[in-house]
Amino acid sequence: MDKKLASTNDKDLIIKRLNRIEGQVKGIQKMVEDERYCVDILVQISAIRSAINKVGNIILENHIKGCVANSIKEGNFEKSDELISELMQTINKFTK
Repeated sequence: MDKKLASTNDKDLIIKRLNRIEGQVKGIQKMVEDERYCVDILVQISAIRSAINKVGNIILENHIKGCVANSIKEGNFEKSDELISELMQTINKFTK
């Protein structure tokens, strides 16, 4: 089984979102260096959590619509069971 990010139109969107998140993290670093108000920093941390969760959801959706759905369509039920088990473990980790 090929275990890499599926080539989708969302790849560019994911990269853009990750670049934006990187900028937000650098912004928080500057806020800490400048000794900004704690609540303002926490609000920015919350925004980053939300943004990273959105990226995760996009990747999770691509995985389900790509890898999992394709193995089911191909009738490869042994592989499908493996992927569904892996998917459930991933969802459990992701939603902690």
